[in-house]
Amino acid sequence: MIHDIPSQKPIEVLFMEVYVVNKEESKNSGGSVMPRDKYPKPLVFHDGRLAFLPTPSATLAMFMWLPLGILLAIVRLFVGIYLPFHVAIFLGTLSGVNIRVKGCNPSSSEGKKGHVLYVCTHRTLLDPVFLSTSLGKPLTAVTYSLSKMSEIIAPIKTVRLTRERKKDGETMQRLLSEGDLVVCPEGTTCREPYLLRFSSLFAELTDEIVPVAMNTHVTMFYGTTASGLKCLDPIFFLMNPRPSYYVQILGKVPRELTCAGGRSSHEVANYVQKQLADALGFECTTLTRRDKYLMLAGNEGVVDDKRNKP
Repeated sequence: MIHDIPSQKPIEVLFMEVYVVNKEESKNSGGSVMPRDKYPKPLVFHDGRLAFLPTPSATLAMFMWLPLGILLAIVRLFVGIYLPFHVAIFLGTLSGVNIRVKGCNPSSSEGKKGHVLYVCTHRTLLDPVFLSTSLGKPLTAVTYSLSKMSEIIAPIKTVRLTRERKKDGETMQRLLSEGDLVVCPEGTTCREPYLLRFSSLFAELTDEIVPVAMNTHVTMFYGTTASGLKCLDPIFFLMNPRPSYYVQILGKVPRELTCAGGRSSHEVANYVQKQLADALGFECTTLTRRDKYLMLAGNEGVVDDKRNKP
């Protein structure tokens, strides 16, 4: 038997948030994705591998593509690791990988050799690899918390940083003395059109700074994760039917806007962040790697390096 509740309260009082669904709008949408400008709040971080709306037909298509996608990813990985840059670009394009490069290499145009610091936006772990391939020369990449598998399969030299500012600065300074270096000062990837806060460490090392705006487009799988296996990030990205990489090499930062010109490292970092955001049509934020992992994975995103333990 159901008894009447003596004191009836409006439903708005019982629940903190109430969402009203319009049936007509729901039918007209046809399961389409909501435009970004209609989001109730900005979406900066999200996790998961699927880059599409998992309707029954789209999910079936994914499972049908999966065997071929795995094979294609292995072939693309082999091409990127073992073949010369010009051959890798040609075969990669034939396999469906789309690379768009804009701008010229300032170090080549000005006749300087080495000692250039490329500062990139961070979309996937493959950012330094695609930049190196686009420039047609080997680069050294400094990274945070890179998995052992990613280090093994990387076609370029990678050096892991410790998050100790003084020690990392010395390491990067030594690497710069040996040749060109690429760094992603955001410290982690971001899928959405936002740039996380830039670490200012790179600005203290040299006045030969070249910003590089990088972006990706996928249709089936995201090549990034916060809670999953990061060693599979390159595989998932390369499993997409036609993954795209956009590389725009901006002009070298004027000397008067670097630390050598009297600017503070934070001013230089903010300037470079703004230049890259404008080039991509992104928005700058003050969010950090720590914020991302606390929101998505419940940790600070730090991987212990067993090699440094006694």
